[in-house]
Amino acid sequence: MGNWKMNGSLAGNATLLAGLRASTPSPDNCDVAVCPPFPYLAQAVDALRDTTITVGAQNLSQHGEGAYTGEVSGSMLADVGCVWVLVGHSERRTYHAETDQLVAHKAAAALQAGLTPVVCIGETLAEQEAGQTLGVVARQLAPILAMGNDAVSKMVIAYEPVWAIGTGRTATPEQAQEVHAAIRASLASVGAEDVRILYGGSVNASNAQQLFSMEDIDGALVGGASLKADEFLRIVAA
Repeated sequence: MGNWKMNGSLAGNATLLAGLRASTPSPDNCDVAVCPPFPYLAQAVDALRDTTITVGAQNLSQHGEGAYTGEVSGSMLADVGCVWVLVGHSERRTYHAETDQLVAHKAAAALQAGLTPVVCIGETLAEQEAGQTLGVVARQLAPILAMGNDAVSKMVIAYEPVWAIGTGRTATPEQAQEVHAAIRASLASVGAEDVRILYGGSVNASNAQQLFSMEDIDGALVGGASLKADEFLRIVAA
């Protein structure tokens, strides 16, 4: 899954989407998706309509409708053709003060709209250096797990160590696997051990294969590398 973040333009997106279309992956063992900014969702859905690549959004409101200026509801996202939506990305938690409980409310709103929420969790550098990684991840997951098996089994979890997002630093495959295994155990506590867990944090074509070789890493949430069609497709191939 490619997270374009706040990047793009109609012209630039057209080039990127054309590059993805030109080598449309047809893997039978994974899903492929891109998450453009809100104004370009319809453009991406239209460009990828007859391919195997689906489209997701980067955020949604916890509310279904109403007087919430500047917000976008899950039903709106579904209406324009989205399949997925990111919730709780570290940049939303950091810059917009999204709490663990709010993230759970947004995940519930996504499910209500028929979308698959991709719940993002991960620790900061200070938390990692203090040995708090597993505790932070458990805290962030708690309100999600409290929703129960029926809800959790319809989600995707994305583990993104904040210290490795956009920094060029990446957790070693072994470090990532340790956290993914802990997440898997937590999911198993509500009978949802088969939920897919993605790794994110400076994933690129050079390190993807090593990461994907780990037992509990089921895929990737890709940032900057998803803005280059050839690089993203090489990650998909891995």
